[in-house]
Amino acid sequence: MVTGAAVADAVARARTMPGLGVGLHLVLVEGVPALPPEAVPGLVDAAGRFRTDMARMGADIFFRPAVRRQLAAEITAQFERFAATGLPLDHVNAHKHYHLHPTIASLILAIGRRYGMRAARAPVEPRGVLRRIEPAPATIDIAAPWARLVRYRLRRHGMIVPDQVFGLAWSGAIEPRRLAGLIGALPEGLSEIYLHPATDDDWPGHAPGYRYRAELAALLDAGILNALEAAGVTRGRFADF
Repeated sequence: MVTGAAVADAVARARTMPGLGVGLHLVLVEGVPALPPEAVPGLVDAAGRFRTDMARMGADIFFRPAVRRQLAAEITAQFERFAATGLPLDHVNAHKHYHLHPTIASLILAIGRRYGMRAARAPVEPRGVLRRIEPAPATIDIAAPWARLVRYRLRRHGMIVPDQVFGLAWSGAIEPRRLAGLIGALPEGLSEIYLHPATDDDWPGHAPGYRYRAELAALLDAGILNALEAAGVTRGRFADF
């Protein structure tokens, strides 16, 4: 998140770990723009922060050319900020998966390729896998058709895209048992499992109900490495595939 308050610290840490695949998490909602608020008035509220009315904002992006131009400029500015870090761009995704919006997806593709974008996330999560780990009533993922369309579009433009992504339904609640279960039940192909690890559950901007410390514990659990080995999983950055 190149406009985040801790970005300088994050970049400094990333530079000490050249094997880490660092991606650009584009923020177009619930955050602050890279450009001055007056340059993107159609995207921000009175306080200069990105709007939170995603549906109405999505309509503005689709129907209002001026807002689309502002959006293109803001996406470009965030790619520019990432490029300025000097870190290799491993992958791209968007906060709240806002790149499921067809116009946003098109702009990210057009702009991202100029900055070396080669991989991206399409949040296609097979819920049947989750039910094998933790039986639950069947739920409908209303975003699934859009996610599959984005996956198709990204691949058609030569992007590396995982076959499936885990972390949506259990967002903020992937504790060690669930992570081990996911690893043992992974389908064939390329999978991404994403978490939100942190050392505290309560900090400015946290998502209510998210168990950040539990997700950190899952990543540090010694049994997870054993589960990976037992499942024969090959790990890597997006660039490794």
